[in-house]
Amino acid sequence: MAYKRIMIKLSGEVFCGAQDYGIDKPTLDAVARQIAQVAKLPLEVVVVVGGGNIWRYRDTTESGIERTVSDAMGMLATIMNSVALQSALESQGVETRVLSAIAIPELAEPFIKRRALRHVEKGRVVLCAGGTGNPYFTTDSAAALRALELSCDVLLKATNVDGIYDKDPHQHSDAVKFDDLTYAQALEKHLNVMDQAAFSLCQDQKLPIVVFNFSEKEGLLRAARGEKIGTVVHA
Repeated sequence: MAYKRIMIKLSGEVFCGAQDYGIDKPTLDAVARQIAQVAKLPLEVVVVVGGGNIWRYRDTTESGIERTVSDAMGMLATIMNSVALQSALESQGVETRVLSAIAIPELAEPFIKRRALRHVEKGRVVLCAGGTGNPYFTTDSAAALRALELSCDVLLKATNVDGIYDKDPHQHSDAVKFDDLTYAQALEKHLNVMDQAAFSLCQDQKLPIVVFNFSEKEGLLRAARGEKIGTVVHA
């Protein structure tokens, strides 16, 4: 295996299916099956899930809800998604723990580095919920932070496109895909696939990022094995 321990970053939108928002149960089960495949490999798995299928500040700026409150609602959305994913994974026989940056003991354990590492070392899939626990930081930043705290070898960023482009390929037919990028290039080009804080954090600690299409057949499995897929961001 190319890696010993991986961080998987999933957008909350992957749970929507054909819906505009919320959690589509067949889609949730399909996502869980992909992660279950990876969990059977001889590597350790950590996951951060976004909350955009339920609530996200940048999609709700017209609501009039103050930014820090809106971000708190988004963090709660990530806990809902993580608990749902835990249920779907455990129904497929994958032992899972949800650890939250926000105290919610009835649903999740608190995120404590040593506790998370113990679960990972025991072969459990660890779902890190609640973002960073602070406003103004996206779940991309949370994924980068947790990946570094837990000594992950790579951050696998699952998206709805097959890598990083110079502009949105859904809107521009002449968009050009990058097979690999340096952190400096990603920051300089202001590529929106991840926020600048996440890129900077990975750059500081030289954590490689692989951006790939989650809906591609065995996309997650191939990325976890270290096969050539999507776009790689590295030093």
